[in-house]
Amino acid sequence: MGRIEETMNSIKSIQIRRALSQAITLGIMLASALIVWKTLICITGSESPIVVVLTGSMEPGIKKGDILLLHMSKDPIRAGEIVVFNVEGRDIPIVHRVIKVHELQYTGEVDVLTKGDNNPVDDIGLYAHGQLWLQRHHILGRVVGFLPYFGWATIIMNEKPIIKYVLVGALGLLAVTSKD
Repeated sequence: MGRIEETMNSIKSIQIRRALSQAITLGIMLASALIVWKTLICITGSESPIVVVLTGSMEPGIKKGDILLLHMSKDPIRAGEIVVFNVEGRDIPIVHRVIKVHELQYTGEVDVLTKGDNNPVDDIGLYAHGQLWLQRHHILGRVVGFLPYFGWATIIMNEKPIIKYVLVGALGLLAVTSKD
């Protein structure tokens, strides 16, 4: 009986080591993703360096499902630039073009008015109640590049949460059952 117990203990020890190894690998993967994200934030100067376009308000140039790459420099924002901004009371950032710039004479700060290229009117109706302009603190970044259609996976997972759960479950199952 001693030999069987040793074998069982050895198998349990191997299973524990494998589970610990998988947990550490998962932790390293999550930490790596966080490091990459924080590095992008530092490099771009934007708190959200990558965003997915969720609507068609900027078509035909920028389409729903495109991934936008953002940068935020100290340079003044000018009319014609495409910016991503947050508005009080809205959780999701908005991607629109700056159509008007109002430079404050004494401070040198710039207030901007935006509009979606595919929208008939400016964005004053989207801003917080009584707000007529966006200030610099509302703007997450300027669009400096895009990857067409790469954001559709995010859109599909948000619109159909079951797909997200199936995908996460399949990845979890793969991680648990993998031999290495």
